[in-house]
Amino acid sequence: MTYSIGIDYGTSSGRVFLVDTTNGNIVSSYIKTYSHGTISETLNGQELPHHYFLQHADDYVDILKHGVKHVLEESQVNRDEVIGIGIDFTSCTIVFLDDQFEPLHNHNDLKDNPHAYVKLWKHHGAQDEATLMKEVSEQHDPSWIQYYGHNVNSEWMIPKILEVKKHAPEILERASYIMEAGDYLVSLLTGNNTRSNCGIGFKGFYNEQDGFNYNFFKAVDSELPTIIKEKCEAPVINIGESAGCLTSAFQQLWDLASNVQVSPFIIDAHSGVLGVGAIEEGAFTSVIGTSTCHLVLDTKQVPIPAITGSVKDAIIPGMYAYEAGQPAVGDLFNYSANLAPKEIVDEAQAQDISVLEQLEILASKIDITKQHVTVLDWHNGNRSILSDSHLTGSVIGLTLTTPYEMIHRAYIEATAFGTKMIMQQFENNQIDIHTVYAAGGIPMKSELLIDIYANVLNKPIVVIDASNATALGAAMLGAFVGGAYDSLENTVVAMKQPIYYSKQPDPEKVEQYERLFKRYQSLHDLLGKSYPSYSYI
Repeated sequence: MTYSIGIDYGTSSGRVFLVDTTNGNIVSSYIKTYSHGTISETLNGQELPHHYFLQHADDYVDILKHGVKHVLEESQVNRDEVIGIGIDFTSCTIVFLDDQFEPLHNHNDLKDNPHAYVKLWKHHGAQDEATLMKEVSEQHDPSWIQYYGHNVNSEWMIPKILEVKKHAPEILERASYIMEAGDYLVSLLTGNNTRSNCGIGFKGFYNEQDGFNYNFFKAVDSELPTIIKEKCEAPVINIGESAGCLTSAFQQLWDLASNVQVSPFIIDAHSGVLGVGAIEEGAFTSVIGTSTCHLVLDTKQVPIPAITGSVKDAIIPGMYAYEAGQPAVGDLFNYSANLAPKEIVDEAQAQDISVLEQLEILASKIDITKQHVTVLDWHNGNRSILSDSHLTGSVIGLTLTTPYEMIHRAYIEATAFGTKMIMQQFENNQIDIHTVYAAGGIPMKSELLIDIYANVLNKPIVVIDASNATALGAAMLGAFVGGAYDSLENTVVAMKQPIYYSKQPDPEKVEQYERLFKRYQSLHDLLGKSYPSYSYI
């Protein structure tokens, strides 16, 4: 018997799982919320712009060290049977390091500088830089950007670096390394400064044939090529390959063998594709959490407008992984719950359930034909298909008698409509989709959401019995690089979790939702394309 460790870093917490490589069963787990949380609104008493979302890198290392120690001690497994470690991380989350691999925010003289801190994926301070890069790409050489959906997203690495160059050049001067937080942790574990092809391919404008596009970088900013070469260049390791063995320090810390292999980090949602076992062509995986990332695998690469990229070998060797996403889903539902009227809150407390659960009970009773509220779900901007983080959300169709649960249902429906906009982009560009796999904790908890998605998308929805799909996917990578199986595909088949339940579309509901979707689509195009400034703050 052998074991692997999967470490999952989400938006607000980290999780460590010790997994049996023979069947994917979780032997022991450790979950901890980041001690410093997400730094927004203020930093050490200093007011921050509304679109800043920062974190403290020490929280990641704390979870790594204590989490692995915990699962090994609690399980009492033979530590010589632990063969590999995999890490997934929410992306694009970048960290700025000194020449000793120490995060710059740990320097006393930089503790009040927001640009010294980790820039979380949903940090949207680089929209102007992303817009500039998009404009330059059209003038310079638009062909290379076609595989990024003809867009540049403010969440990605290069716009965030340009943001720091503009607002805090002293940080770039003192940074010896700039990398994804997932790469940072893998580099700590192995002692090798490396990059994952998944992270740098999707978020860093890097491809396996040409590397970085330095000619384009120079056209954007004459100093940018030097910054990237000196601070971002490193050996790139593909998913499915080993990034190296554990350093002696981590071997001693956890009393593990010297031959324990470490996988390059994989983006968290991409890891979820492995965790649910959706590795065939035509499978559309939605990893639904605070945000949603949509992934599709195909043997061919085609340019698709308005998605966030396609990279070869980023999930399964030999296949292209396509990505699109929505930056507020679970966050949107929580926002709705926080605004719930007192009578709904009191009712939830009386029944000893959460406000979200009570809202779902009430929203489930609303007849689709009576729904007259439409939400544009841009409360954290729009990633796909508009790629505009300046956009803000709207609620349309309210009357003096609109019940709050109808508004809450409209929030759920809006995320389904946004998903349909994305799915249509794929299907209109030679990527066929037959089944939707829903991963994450929300699909396990919300039957209403799954029913709405099945009928809005007019596709069968498969919910896997794995709210921990991302961590399991990371453990699969650890198992594979550790030698448990001869291929990553066989690893997935052996370790994936069973189907929790599936939902088929109801033809009557499909027809009813088509009417609501057309209204959403018209408003989407009006306020997102024709008059986006009306949605700006």
